[in-house]
Formats: sequence, C-alpha cells, structure tokens
Amino acid sequence: MNRPLRLLLIHPCVGRHAGQKNYIKTWKMQPLPPALISALAKQTLGRHVEVRFLDDRFDKIRDDEAADLVCLSTETYTARRAYQIAGIFRRRGIPVVMGGFHATLCSNEVMRFAEAVVIGEAEKSFPLLLEDFVAGKLQRIYRTEGRSTERVRPDRSIYQGKSYLPIGLVEYSRGCRFTCDFCAITAAFNASHTHSKIDQVLDEIEEVRRPGQMIFFIDDNFASDPDSARALCEALKGKGIRWVSQASSTATWDPDLLNLMRESGCQGVLVGLESLNEDALKTMRKTFNLKRGGHAETLARLREAGLRVYGTFIFGYDTDTPEVFETTVEFAIQHGLFIAAFNHITPFPGTPLYQRLQDEGRLIYDAWWLDPRYRYNEIPFTPRGMDHEELERGCLLARKRFYSWGSIAKRFRSHALLRQGGRMAFNFWLINAMHQRDVVGRSGMPLGDAGDTRPLVEVDL
Repeated sequence: MNRPLRLLLIHPCVGRHAGQKNYIKTWKMQPLPPALISALAKQTLGRHVEVRFLDDRFDKIRDDEAADLVCLSTETYTARRAYQIAGIFRRRGIPVVMGGFHATLCSNEVMRFAEAVVIGEAEKSFPLLLEDFVAGKLQRIYRTEGRSTERVRPDRSIYQGKSYLPIGLVEYSRGCRFTCDFCAITAAFNASHTHSKIDQVLDEIEEVRRPGQMIFFIDDNFASDPDSARALCEALKGKGIRWVSQASSTATWDPDLLNLMRESGCQGVLVGLESLNEDALKTMRKTFNLKRGGHAETLARLREAGLRVYGTFIFGYDTDTPEVFETTVEFAIQHGLFIAAFNHITPFPGTPLYQRLQDEGRLIYDAWWLDPRYRYNEIPFTPRGMDHEELERGCLLARKRFYSWGSIAKRFRSHALLRQGGRMAFNFWLINAMHQRDVVGRSGMPLGDAGDTRPLVEVDL
C-alpha cells in the first residue's frame, strides 16, 4: 500500500427507534476503547496510518464511508448495532475487526460478522493484527492469553468536535477479584485485577482535567486491590482533583482507605448494593455485602467519610416478590442515596447466571441481544417470584418514585453538605433531574437501529 492505511474506528450505539434523532443524554460519555485502539494504531504504524472516529450516538454512518479497515468495540447491548454497521462495510468488501467484552465472551458469534476478532485485552494483540493486515495475511482470531500488564495512553484527540458529558474518564485498573454470578466483567477477566502505573495515570489526569471538571475512574472495582487503591490515593493528595469511581462495599471495611479516598479528592462512589434479600445475595455470590453490619453500616461509613453514594439494585432473583420494590426504594430514600439504579437482572452470555437460566429452560430468547423483538428493559427470562409484567413494572415504578421531586427534596434535606449549597448542591439537583427525564426514555428502545431493516451480513466461511 503506497498511502497510509485508512483506519476507521466506530463506537456503536445501544439502539434507536426508526428516525430517532436525539440520544439518551446520560449515556453520552466518552468511549475509551476507540481512543485506546487509535493510540495503539499510531504507536504501531506511525505516519503510515490515518485514523478517523465516528460515534454512532452522534454521527451518521454513510454507506460510502472511505476506509481500508473498520474496527468496532462491542458490548452485549451494542452487539446487534455493531453487526448492522459491519454489514454497511462488508457489503462493499471492506474488512471489519471486532473486539471488546462481547467479542471475548461470544467469540464464535462475533466471528460470523467480522473478518477478525480480538479476544481479551488489545494491547498485545491489536498491533499484531495491524501488522498482519498491512502484510496481507489477516488472521481470523487474535487472542491475548491471561492478563495484559501493558497500557497505552488513550488518543483522546479523536473526541474533538463531539458533545460528550463534561466528565473526564480515566482508567486506573481493570477487572475485579470477586465472582458475582451476573457480572460479565468477572467472566471476561476470570476474576482477576490489574492496574496501570501511577505516573501514567497522573499524566492522563493532567491531560483531561478542566477547571471544575470531575474525573471518573472507570475501574470495574477501584478497591478490588486495596493496596493499589491506597497507592493512587496517596499520589492524588494535594493535587486539587475531584473524582468518583466504582467500589465494592468491602472498601468501607478499611476506615483509613475511606479517609484517604476523601483526602485525595474522592467525591463519591458507585456501590453495588444489589439487594436487601439475604438469599438473593447468596445466590448472586455477593455475601460480602452482608458482612460488617450489611448495607446500613456500609452507607453509614461512607457518609461519615463524606462520600456521596450511587447505589445500584437489581431485582428478579428467585426469592424476590412484588413487595421487594417498595422496601428497596424506601431504604434508598431513607439512607439519602445521591442517585440510584433499579434494574432487573440481565443474563449476560458467559456468566453463571446466564448458564443457570439456560440450563433451567428459562431464557425467552436464544440470544436476546440479537433478537429484533427484544426491547431495552424487557425481561428476557422467566422469573419465579413474580410474572414478567410485575418485574418490569416494578423496576419502572421504583425509578419513578426515587426520582420524584418529593424523593429528591427529601434526600437533599438529609445531606448536611448539600444543604450548605455550592457546586455539590447544584450538581445534586442537576443530576437527579437528568435521571428523572431518562426514567421512561430508555424503556422500549430496540437494540440496533430499527430504521436499518437490511439483513445482517454474515462472513462467508
């Protein structure tokens, strides 16, 4: 090839109705995978590659887009749309590469719609793929065995001109050492945890931070390795950085770690509380949530440390009955959660939950993420403690009640820090109002673009 390789990176949306113009506002965060792939491509090929990036949530993908190679990172929710996009290019003879969690967990399926599949982390395998493609010997599978300890700084220049939420995304660690039965992250990484070099993370933060901007460490579980979490917090102290992340309840077992997080600029954490039902927590392999006083003590320790909480709850385990929704929402309001999520369990492929429901014959679809009949927030399995309508309606009503103005006001009054006013109080009202608007907007949304009725294009093996 006498000219640079034209590499087109595309981030697929979850889905949209036919003709839909506006996308879910709270889903408009910067996607790190294409920025990582762009960095790897430029590191590998230098001036011999030209990278373009299209975000399917904002950008129209034309049938005549110019490219020599197209790369998509896929999650289960975006898989159908990724296959639609792949068809746009494969009909013209342009090869497509796919990676991401869904490619790792469902590689045989993904291979039906792409010329090459990257399984596992891309830092080692993607450069080899590019070299093979340039040499005209692209392989079908590129697999990274075990965990990669290599990291590359994401090429965030690809985000220019796109309207993302004003929050800086940085990755410190990947994976989680726990084995929750519903978690695709644990399944993909085999319950392991790695982290980046702290100097590299600090450099990234300086690159992305803006005055007043929040940094979101997108780590699957920031506190999965408490020692590495402490090391980063020590490095962040005194730098004036405001950040949030995701952490298991086990982080609250160490008061020194919580205080260190706060001293380093942590404003709040997402904690998977999941259920108030002891039997459900046992089934999901999350009994550590019951220890050290359970949820109430977990939240008390977080409040004492001055950290806001985004609590997540899931419904639909066999011991759940219709009464679970009111009890859970009341708990979330009484404990003053900053924001919260109330969702039914979703059986992701490759997880013990999916395998169990499949073995019991309770999956409604062979692959719900591919079935054009499936709609977002629909129940793709047969629950036992209630029927489909009760489970679906219960989740929706839980969101509506939690994000009602009465609940928002009550939770605001329960926070002494919020009552003092300022930026934190403003953000509380703004973020809760955004979630209130999105309560109904996601439900009923098709996976993939409903306006693209062309059949998916499979690889001719």
